[in-house]
Amino acid sequence: MAILPLIRFPHACLQQVADPVDATSARTAQLARDLLETMHAAPGIGITACHVGIPLRLVVIDLPDGPGPRIYANPDIIWHNTETATAEEGSVSMPGIHAPVTRPARVRVRHTGLDGIMMEEEAGGLLAVCLQHEIDQINGIFWTRRLSPLRRDRAMKRYSRQARLNGAG
Repeated sequence: MAILPLIRFPHACLQQVADPVDATSARTAQLARDLLETMHAAPGIGITACHVGIPLRLVVIDLPDGPGPRIYANPDIIWHNTETATAEEGSVSMPGIHAPVTRPARVRVRHTGLDGIMMEEEAGGLLAVCLQHEIDQINGIFWTRRLSPLRRDRAMKRYSRQARLNGAG
């Protein structure tokens, strides 16, 4: 396993639709392991191949107090309810910046496991938030696009200020 270099917003890979991945290939399994290690090192609870500059539809999620790492190849949201929930979100590609995002409270996701079996999973709570966030990412939608214009402007100013301070130090 390896910790891969994370790309930073506004890298073009974070704003493009990712290509389907071959769920059963050994390269995909290795990339999933590397993404898991990279995500833990960041630290984060969700990551996509896009976050390391590889535009493939591969998502890894490992929630605190969860059942362990989950790997989603070629995931798509096939249903969401009308009830919404708001949660703080951020990105390993924009460290230190968080803001509240409102999304559907429950989703159903269709994806392929690394064994090649297609499955569906319904989720609520933090898992629903993570799935929507990461699936947005592989669809070229960076999380800040889900913010109101005012919140987005504030987040971008904080990120810019942080980048200037880090560059100066």
